[in-house]
Amino acid sequence: MKPPSYSKQFTKRVLTIVQKIPVGRVSTYGDVASMAGRPQASRAVGNIMQSCSKPSVPCHRVVAANGQIGGYNVIAMKYQLLHNEGIIFRGTRIKDFRKVRWCYQE
Repeated sequence: MKPPSYSKQFTKRVLTIVQKIPVGRVSTYGDVASMAGRPQASRAVGNIMQSCSKPSVPCHRVVAANGQIGGYNVIAMKYQLLHNEGIIFRGTRIKDFRKVRWCYQE
């Protein structure tokens, strides 16, 4: 099955934004979509994250709007990567989600 196609420009903006998320911080799929200029494209951001194979893009730092990990290829690996960066979980949600949520502003 062929992955969905997004404009190269939108995909590039998404990947650039995600590369700016600092260690120990997270953004939501919707946050990234908004920062990339398409606030309604959170699902597209998720698909871009899922198909991204660039090690320089910290896809694990993009999470669901409710503070849960969200759909990632390997949830256990995403949890471990976030945990290694100091993100603490309470059950299935990020503890102090508002404090670790990041939104890039130019």
